[in-house]
Amino acid sequence: MRKVKLYIAISLDGYIADENGQIEWLTGFPNPEKTDYGFADFIATTDTTLLGYKTYEHILQLAETYPHPEHTNYVFTRSERPAAPHVTFVQGADIPGFVQQLKSQSGKDIWLVGGGELNAVMLEHDLIDEITLHIMPVALGKGRPLFSGKAFEKRFKVVQTKVYASGAIESVMLPDRH
Repeated sequence: MRKVKLYIAISLDGYIADENGQIEWLTGFPNPEKTDYGFADFIATTDTTLLGYKTYEHILQLAETYPHPEHTNYVFTRSERPAAPHVTFVQGADIPGFVQQLKSQSGKDIWLVGGGELNAVMLEHDLIDEITLHIMPVALGKGRPLFSGKAFEKRFKVVQTKVYASGAIESVMLPDRH
């Protein structure tokens, strides 16, 4: 069965974007190693992306077209959207059921891009099989949390940690489903 993998960066205080949904704090972060933080290796293991509409909009602010045309890309939305290149809009779907169906299909793993609302739905329904979290040494004070929505507790076990010259800490975690 395919795995759903959340590969994402957060601030020290747990935000994936500032309060306006912007990520300049991340894209402008010093990177003395000029590393991609393992992204090229990660993306090669996937062939599908899942993201919320707000995240999709912000990605298009950074790039004119969706940057992963070689993937099957699903954008979850509450409203009907006009067709767009390289993505399929999924409106009003049973997200857990939709993702379970994707996981049962053949193919590479599935990248959960985010944002916080979609991450929370996936976490709540135990659909995240692995998290690669890059904790950036910056505090935002306010912003969009990694998981937004209902409060619930889920436990993970850290299986790998790496520190980059930039100060970013990468932690790979698996769900502790006991």
